[in-house]
Amino acid sequence: MNKKTMGIHHISAIVGHPQENVDFYAGVLGLRLVKQTVNFDDPGTYHLYFGDEGGKPGTIITFFPWANAYQGRIGDGQVGVTSYAVPKGAMSFWEERLEKFNVSFSKLKRFGEQYLAFDDPHGLHLEIVERDEGEVNTWNFGGVTPEVAIKGFGGATLFSAHPDKTAELLEQVMGLELIGKEGDFIRFRSSADIGNIIDLKAIPTGRGQMGVGTVHHIAWRASDDNDQLEWQKYVAANGYAVTPVQDRNYFNAIYFREHGEILFEIATDPPGFAHDESQETMGEQLMLPVQYEQYREELERRLIPIKVKEIN
Repeated sequence: MNKKTMGIHHISAIVGHPQENVDFYAGVLGLRLVKQTVNFDDPGTYHLYFGDEGGKPGTIITFFPWANAYQGRIGDGQVGVTSYAVPKGAMSFWEERLEKFNVSFSKLKRFGEQYLAFDDPHGLHLEIVERDEGEVNTWNFGGVTPEVAIKGFGGATLFSAHPDKTAELLEQVMGLELIGKEGDFIRFRSSADIGNIIDLKAIPTGRGQMGVGTVHHIAWRASDDNDQLEWQKYVAANGYAVTPVQDRNYFNAIYFREHGEILFEIATDPPGFAHDESQETMGEQLMLPVQYEQYREELERRLIPIKVKEIN
């Protein structure tokens, strides 16, 4: 059996103060807060999801915000850079917008594409790249219109402790296509039109340390529960220790750590984010899984209040 993932489902990271997180990803980048819930393994911590208007797989970045937590270090065993795709012709808008909000950026070129590279307030490395591929994001917020809005992930750059082993996994197990090599990077591509480009740094950079400003894991797409169970068996048969299925309410998840020490998840596309609140009201209220609903009052007292607002 050979399997091929469609690409990135979501990327999850650790950040600092939750309001700073909301101000940047909603206020500056113009993404929609599609879900505010809690970390199912640590319910005193938010789990915030940002994406396009519909919260589609391939657009979702999620955060565990820990105010006053220790700073991490980006390095091997992590997603080093998260890339966002915007429509062709939108780059000048994003340069002006980042300048407006005093976000320092640099320009770089990789595999013939121009990237705008910058950090979020807590140290995560981000990029913006123009692509024709991907549906227009119809979310309109804070001066970010569909003509220039982030469509979803352009992809990610992986930092691996053993790049050769990670490259083998990406091509031979995850089913990505090897596109080519340029400088210190190896490029892979999936079949999807968003979240489809993975650049692997071919030289180790030094071990990362988990903390604020680092990516916790990258999740790959499974089309449904049956596809995920096939992935579970397939990954195990290829020599990786994979977890049982975990119910994350908005998708089911399995996890394994690949040999380059990056934590991988495989997540189901369904049921999505609108099954416990309407498409129109997604992200407006704290949504809790059934097992934590009885603790709502206590959790709402513990969690730092957040608000999506336009940033001037």
